[in-house]
Amino acid sequence: MKKINTGKIKNVLNLLIFLFGLSVIFLNFFPKLETISFRAYYTGTILVLAFLIYKKSKSNINFLRYILAIFSFVSFLYIITNYSKITLSGGVLSSRDYYFGIISFLMIIISGILFNKNLLVLVLVFLAYAFLGRYMPMEISHPGFSFHRIINHVIYGSQGVFGITMGVCSSYIFLFLMFGEFLKKSGLSDFINDLSLSLIGHKPGGPAKVAVLASALLGMINGSAVANVATTGMITIPLMKKVGYRKEFSAAVEATASTGGQFAPPIMGAVGFVMAEYLSIPYSKVMVAAIIPALFYYFGVLVSVHQEAKIQNLRGINKKDLPIFKSVLKERGFLFLPIVIVVVLIVLGYSPLFASMAGIIATILTSHLTKNNKIFLKEIYESIISATKASIGISISCILIGIIIGIVSLTSLGLNFGNLIMSYSLTSNVLGAGILTMIMSTILGMGVPGVAAYVIVSSVSAPILINLGTLPIVAHMFCLIYACLSNITPPVAISSYVAAGISGANEFKTSIEAVKIGITGFIFPFFFLLNPELLIGAIDGVSLLVVLRMFLTGLFGVFNIACAFEGFLTNKLNNMQRIALFAVGLLAVDPNLKTDIIGILIFLGVYLFNRRKKD
Repeated sequence: MKKINTGKIKNVLNLLIFLFGLSVIFLNFFPKLETISFRAYYTGTILVLAFLIYKKSKSNINFLRYILAIFSFVSFLYIITNYSKITLSGGVLSSRDYYFGIISFLMIIISGILFNKNLLVLVLVFLAYAFLGRYMPMEISHPGFSFHRIINHVIYGSQGVFGITMGVCSSYIFLFLMFGEFLKKSGLSDFINDLSLSLIGHKPGGPAKVAVLASALLGMINGSAVANVATTGMITIPLMKKVGYRKEFSAAVEATASTGGQFAPPIMGAVGFVMAEYLSIPYSKVMVAAIIPALFYYFGVLVSVHQEAKIQNLRGINKKDLPIFKSVLKERGFLFLPIVIVVVLIVLGYSPLFASMAGIIATILTSHLTKNNKIFLKEIYESIISATKASIGISISCILIGIIIGIVSLTSLGLNFGNLIMSYSLTSNVLGAGILTMIMSTILGMGVPGVAAYVIVSSVSAPILINLGTLPIVAHMFCLIYACLSNITPPVAISSYVAAGISGANEFKTSIEAVKIGITGFIFPFFFLLNPELLIGAIDGVSLLVVLRMFLTGLFGVFNIACAFEGFLTNKLNNMQRIALFAVGLLAVDPNLKTDIIGILIFLGVYLFNRRKKD
């Protein structure tokens, strides 16, 4: 009898999730609510669903979650129905407004306790700063704010929980998560894996290169490095171990490749839409600007993987055991058509919302060309439920960072912190500020999903670079990459830890290995920080030849840095040769032609000596 009741409750809950997913799609295309009211509806319902689906054995929370869901429903319903009145009052809160604001705030904090403790710690730090500003150093001090003022600004203001972050989360991110779920339902994941295996599975270290390619393609769609590791890694990590890669290296490759998907165009894991909103520019411009950074990152990862295969003398998989490229492309190549449609529509100037819906419809239609992955009403129902459930974790992160963003705007922390950093002599130039921004961005992004990490980092770090004269799109791209790389940066390297669990590897060793494989990702952003021409479209009227030269010297620099950290060129490198190649990589950062020539000469010297060396 209990099983029947449990099943009925699950079915009712799934129906509620499905109806909510449908309502979000409908309200995005046919806005029936004011902007803030829609965001409040989305936020409140997400919290209700989050508490209802939360389960933990041997805990009273299984009963309390129903109470929490009711409190969330009532408090956010109050905000929706009374927001217009509060706005007309000039933002002056009545006692009732204040108390319902407190309840809403507490529900958000409790959701952080249950779903994202790492981010909640950061929220509490910012809250402490809001209360205790008078005790801070002079450069970042403020008089301190009452809890009433914080609730007013964070809950009822337009720069807090219901700000731009929630606007993007409830529209672009939600719909592209939906798009990703439909793509998975159509069999795209299996197609990408088989296509990657057929292309490079037989090469030295082939399975690792497959992991890089497949994770890049899938990671840009689902927007979560951790989710990508958990899905793609189940296939790629055992394959890598099978051909002889160490278990730590196998896990690190998957974690590093999955992390890069968050800034890989054309979809960029939906974080690009957030950037476009912050910069008030078309998404197509962000997408095009990300092309060269993504190529640099994955080129560096592939070089590391290839050189490791040479060191270990590893071979690829026998061609007889691999899918045939022409057959895979002929039988299932059409599955990639929805992504092509989305990209084309965005480039032509259509809104990402329209493009995502067109992609979903195209996915449903193309699925009927497959044998086993046709999408009918049942599959549509399941996909909407899966996407809505997947959005809950990301949405809670965005809700929590709404508090952080609200406090940053309330206290002027971003401006004050930027002035503090620029006051030191180290940051009298862009390079010095870039180094500090890199460190700060990586730390702030630890333990936080890609979208949330970018929003936190960009609100504090990007203004520092912009105030020094860096173009806004360059500053934001710089912060985005380091925020994403926090997924593989110890001690809170979530992607590395998930991959290590699949591989059976040591978690800390895996995260160190991941940093080593992705080391170029920690360095190449300085290439475009000092050479903004590398972000295509960032500067108008730049000669194609100039961009091409910088791109090629940048690739050359990435190659040298990757080889230096792997310790292999044509043979194993000694310490002096590794230092020399690393120096060549840094010389390639400088846009000066003289440094490029010096770097090439040093590389040729190392290459000739290394080639003579016997194994």
